[in-house]
Amino acid sequence: MPNEKPKLLIVEDDAGLRRQLAWTFDDYEVSLAGDREAALALVKSEEPPVVTLDLGLPPDPDGASEGLATLERIQQESPYTKVIIITGNGERQNALRAITLGAYDFYQKPIEPETIRLIVARALNLHELESENRRLQAVQQHSPLEGVVTVSPSMLAVCRMVERVSPSSANVLILGESGTGKELIARALHRMSARAAKRLVAVNCAAIPENLLESELFGHEKGAFTGAHKQVIGKFEMANGGTFFLDEIGDMPLTLQSKLLRFIQERKIERVGGRVEIPIDVRIVCATHQPLEDLIKAQRFRDDLYYRLNEISINLPPLRHRPGDAVLLANYFLMAAAGRNRKDRRRFAPDAIGALERHAWPGNVRELENRVKRAVIMADGAYITAADLELTAPCAPVSLKEARERAEVEVVLSALSQTQGNISQAALILDVSRPTLQQFVRHHGIRPAEHAPRTDPAV
Repeated sequence: MPNEKPKLLIVEDDAGLRRQLAWTFDDYEVSLAGDREAALALVKSEEPPVVTLDLGLPPDPDGASEGLATLERIQQESPYTKVIIITGNGERQNALRAITLGAYDFYQKPIEPETIRLIVARALNLHELESENRRLQAVQQHSPLEGVVTVSPSMLAVCRMVERVSPSSANVLILGESGTGKELIARALHRMSARAAKRLVAVNCAAIPENLLESELFGHEKGAFTGAHKQVIGKFEMANGGTFFLDEIGDMPLTLQSKLLRFIQERKIERVGGRVEIPIDVRIVCATHQPLEDLIKAQRFRDDLYYRLNEISINLPPLRHRPGDAVLLANYFLMAAAGRNRKDRRRFAPDAIGALERHAWPGNVRELENRVKRAVIMADGAYITAADLELTAPCAPVSLKEARERAEVEVVLSALSQTQGNISQAALILDVSRPTLQQFVRHHGIRPAEHAPRTDPAV
């Protein structure tokens, strides 16, 4: 139902605080629990997307053992539920431990309604986004283009074009930046064609030295050149009856371009050092990230070969022009990488989602996959952050508490700089007591000595 209220489970042993929190979330469908057993029963029956959890639950109301145990059980029973830890004074270490166990965030008492509402709303938005991504991934897994995960209209148009082109025998030229998935599309063209039972043979023209490329493509006879101790079948013969994929065709030397053109026209090859023409039946698919028209103008690519290869062209959009796909693909790669590394409970933190959406992705899908794989291995907690992805997230949303703490730290650092690290003078500027400022400085790991005057020459 469009007007259905979002569900929220409040786990708190203090009856008065439970009521206060329930009043704070009057626009939610709120469920209340005072202990672990009741909380787990409601998680199972109500499936709330967000849970606020007090760590001090009976039979350990003054400790955190019961609350942490409840968190672990919730993570096991409902791994996508966002759990927000609500802590009392002096429980910061337990709250941080809860974050490492998979909690979404923590909030320190006393309760400020606007702040806790904002944190819950952010958690709910992230849960909804992840749920939609999982749904879309399930849909894409049944796509005829295996491995293509997308909701972008431009990429879906490519998929429809591949479906139409695959049954034909036309040569296809795939254009797109590096990392956009050109080989993936080539394999889809082969898999959906009448040649699928035969081989797809791929050759990267940029990866093979020029003096070896001809032999690689056409094969050679024994004694054709120094070191040719036996007859070798070339890639064209290997692909006979199937599909031949020439990747980075723009890097093919001009001398070989003429021989490729002749093969396309006659559909026959001669091995290097051979005299016998061998008929070959292959469909040719080529790909390049280079603008072939510019190479033609620079006389580095034959125009007659270009028109032979470009019977049908497929242009792959870069990832930055595929709205919504970066986060969708990131979740797809996260699930795959987490499964391989036995870290199935890994998820993206809100700042990571924002960074994924904003990044320009110059390396396209390949760059995205590599960043996610590395982050899954290197991240410490259950949530993968923008820092784990090595992406900056200057515009990532923060809670009011986080924003306030950042501002306070900046003001204290400014005062310490003005007083050259003198705590007493800085306390006067800030209009707080010296013990209060000392406690703040220790809490945030600030070193006043770093703001004292230098005695060594400036570098």
